[in-house]
Amino acid sequence: MRILVVNPNTTASMTATIGACAARVTDAEVVAVNPSMGPASIESHYDEALAVPGLLAEIGRGERDGAQGTVVACFGDPGLDAAREIAIGPVVGIAEAAMHVATLLGRTFAVVTTLSRTIGTAHDLVSRYGFTDRCVAIRACDIPVLDLELPGSDARRVVTELCREVVERDGADVVVLGCAGMADFCAEVSATIGVPVVDGVAAAVKLVESLIALGLTTSRRDEYAPPPAKPYSGPLQPFERRVGPVPVGSI
Repeated sequence: MRILVVNPNTTASMTATIGACAARVTDAEVVAVNPSMGPASIESHYDEALAVPGLLAEIGRGERDGAQGTVVACFGDPGLDAAREIAIGPVVGIAEAAMHVATLLGRTFAVVTTLSRTIGTAHDLVSRYGFTDRCVAIRACDIPVLDLELPGSDARRVVTELCREVVERDGADVVVLGCAGMADFCAEVSATIGVPVVDGVAAAVKLVESLIALGLTTSRRDEYAPPPAKPYSGPLQPFERRVGPVPVGSI
């Protein structure tokens, strides 16, 4: 079994950390990649929009190379619907995976994310996935994504204390880490604060692994049918649709 884990930003060191965290929870072959084009981190709607073409190209390439399922390793779940349209195998975003898993572990959960400007997106995802009545708080540590892995960074302590706060003040039974760059913190934070802490990367890998084992993938009825063939122009011409379930281009 081969699982593709796509970090939609272009920071290779973060991809390596994400890939290592994914590999620890599965016996499947994990292939962790990032696009060669796009933002270095995803911290705005603009970043997210411009990350999607590279993400889709990597999914097409990964499936041609034998991947049987895909994880979108960014907490905003960018391009998830488009990815499901083009991918043959199942595609799971780390935010949806983490939230679903959190509801299996307690009555309530809270999300601890990076910058405050991403809180609105997290609220939108909570609503989309149907967990508005289960999510008691979304808090930001206000540490930029790329600063999470800086040598000497205080990120782990800050994230841990914020996780403790949402448990003690907001009544969260479970904490969801709201950034793929926090994946390496998970076990340490959980041991410190004494409640389950869910890393979306690990959760998504296990869900994709299960869907592959069950022989299940995205329904092709209506909305998630392959997008209709049509001309594309300019720099996006390599993404033009022809016959088949994956992008023709290999940007």
